[in-house]
Amino acid sequence: MNETAGEIDRITIRSLRTSDLRVIVKLEREVFPDPWPRSAFEDILRESGWYALVAEADTGEIAGYACYLIIGPEGHLANIAVAPAFRRKSVAKRLLDNILNAVEESECEYLLLEVRPSNSNALTFYEKQGFAFLYRRPNYYSRPVEDAIVLVRYLKTHGDTE
Repeated sequence: MNETAGEIDRITIRSLRTSDLRVIVKLEREVFPDPWPRSAFEDILRESGWYALVAEADTGEIAGYACYLIIGPEGHLANIAVAPAFRRKSVAKRLLDNILNAVEESECEYLLLEVRPSNSNALTFYEKQGFAFLYRRPNYYSRPVEDAIVLVRYLKTHGDTE
């Protein structure tokens, strides 16, 4: 087995716990120029429709996390981050695959997300995962102010019947 495959095998995807918040907030600050406060993650743990996943290495280290919302037929990927030491090891893909499974099981028709136009790595990643450009949202981000590219991945084709 090659080293990359081994790294993937040693990651477990699980639900976010209150005990993870200190590490998640620290990682959020490292990864994003305009990080969410701890209270946002606390709200996710309490509020209906919100879900959060953690990618945990076999060492107990948190390799990444993702937060998403389900409202009716819509899934919304709100946040996904991978610790620098775990990048390029399919952690983001594993988190996204789990979210896609969850939103499909909830009978969502599509999954939306926003990404900074300057984040070319994220844009490339999402395009490879089947997301397509939907529209541009002006001045969505602050610190620094930047538009958002709204991407969509349709989960069901219109007119499908079972």
